[in-house]
Amino acid sequence: MDSETHMPDPVCLIENTNGKLVANPEALKILSAITQPLVVVAIVGLYRTGKSYLMNKLAGKRKGFSLGSTVQSHTKGIWMWCVPHPETADHTLVLLDTEGLGDVEKGDNQNDSWIFALAILLSSTFVYNSMGTINQQAMDQLHYVTELTDRIRANSSSDANEVEDSADFVSFFPDFVWTLRDFSLNLEANGQPITADEYLENSLKLKKVTSQKDTNFNLPRLCIRKFFPEKKCFIFDRPTHRKKLDQLETLHDNELESEFVQQATDFCSYIFNNSKVKTLPGDIKVNGPRLEKLVLTYINAIGSGDLPCMENAVLALAQIENSAAVKKAIAHYDQEMAQKVQLPTETLQELLDLHRATEKEAIEVFIKNSFKDVDHLFQKELATELEKKQEDFCKQNMKASSDRCSALLKDIFDPLEENIKQGIYSKPGGYHLFIQKMQELKKKYLQEPRKGIQSEEILQAYLESKEAVTETILQTDQTLTEKEKEIEEQRMKAESAEAAKKMLEEMQIKDQQIMEQKEKSYQEHVKQLTEKMEKDRAQLMAEQERALTLKLQEQTQLLKEGFKQESDQLRKEVENLRNNMRRRKRCILS
Repeated sequence: MDSETHMPDPVCLIENTNGKLVANPEALKILSAITQPLVVVAIVGLYRTGKSYLMNKLAGKRKGFSLGSTVQSHTKGIWMWCVPHPETADHTLVLLDTEGLGDVEKGDNQNDSWIFALAILLSSTFVYNSMGTINQQAMDQLHYVTELTDRIRANSSSDANEVEDSADFVSFFPDFVWTLRDFSLNLEANGQPITADEYLENSLKLKKVTSQKDTNFNLPRLCIRKFFPEKKCFIFDRPTHRKKLDQLETLHDNELESEFVQQATDFCSYIFNNSKVKTLPGDIKVNGPRLEKLVLTYINAIGSGDLPCMENAVLALAQIENSAAVKKAIAHYDQEMAQKVQLPTETLQELLDLHRATEKEAIEVFIKNSFKDVDHLFQKELATELEKKQEDFCKQNMKASSDRCSALLKDIFDPLEENIKQGIYSKPGGYHLFIQKMQELKKKYLQEPRKGIQSEEILQAYLESKEAVTETILQTDQTLTEKEKEIEEQRMKAESAEAAKKMLEEMQIKDQQIMEQKEKSYQEHVKQLTEKMEKDRAQLMAEQERALTLKLQEQTQLLKEGFKQESDQLRKEVENLRNNMRRRKRCILS
């Protein structure tokens, strides 16, 4: 996608009007045309904290997302800007700028919570933007993260009142980036310099719970640690003098503080090189049409009073894509067969071999374009459709062969028919002339190429239609004795019986070939399905192992911190005991 040609400016993806969230058809149409994998970066934060400026930097522009210059929130709903990925070829970077949280004019946190939840559901990298340091006020303002389990469900089978395991969320939650604007502290701990990431980790440490206050302190920190295993922090100095902030769109880098320019560059570089493609459970890479369907599914769920559910969204997406995958596979089959098959085929096996090879390709097309085909319903639908296609081709092949053979017989045997009408063979010795001519014309017919599978049947039907004429010519030939006529009659009956036997054997062979083809088709479906299931199973196990590893790492860290807190407490108690002993000793000596 060319950003200048196709999307020179952002458009509203999800409109927020009077507290109601509605998907914008114009934005959805833009998404539907993007076939490349998407890296989706969403930014969320309090209003008037400079979110839009960072998103414009990621788009490589000074203007785009509205910055505003007053204390009012400018961005409403969620705005989208799709640009070519600066570092990864054939990928599209989707930037989502959200309306500011905590806008006093809205007077309702409900809307903010849904905006926060949607930003997480749609993105592969989630940026939380705030002012100043990470203190308790900053954590309190991030209360939305503690409400995620009330806003999002991972599994459709989960009870609405049941708290889902954090591992379920980790499997599809985005990476977390905290950007701290107008940061004024020195990055130090215990007199030693630390990185911004270490500052974030220190800020997320938990307290030993001895009161409700400690529980409240730990809750947002615990949620961030559990839901977002991949965390990153960036600090930003103030970009320029406060009076010039309303001109930020027009200022060049040399007019801004050099530290801020470098910090913004580092932030953009990290996003470009580390943000992943948006991926659904099952390692499903999200492109434009898939993101479009996710937006509609989530918005419809919220609008109907339900909780957005990742599993339901994936299944709804699978229904649409699997149906399209069946159509794509059938279209491939039709196109290939139209190019390869020339009816009539010389043998039935020739047609069945072409069908089998093309069917295999069609199944591969379906497997490539489908996912989460629950109970293999769509693959069964494809198998049924392909079997109908095979039957239809067999019927077309028979008709084409019949038409070709009938036309040949008419063309070859028409002179004989004319001779019969004129009585050429109704004379002494006429029978032998008739039989000789019939054999010549039959040989000529059999030498004609590409008559197809009905060649013998159509010929035999024609010969049977001439039996009465043959009998009449035989009986009127006065040169033959009665014994010779009887022998000739026996010969004709034997030929007819032999031809009928041969036709029956050929029909049995054809039926056997069709049954064998059905079995081969079934085995091909099973083979490719088994390969797909093994691949899906390996991906699922990898996802589960990753989620379990992250959970174990977090639990280990919590245990370490708990042990350290207890160790520090014990050290203090020992030190207090030593001090008391020293005081008592001094008292005794004095």
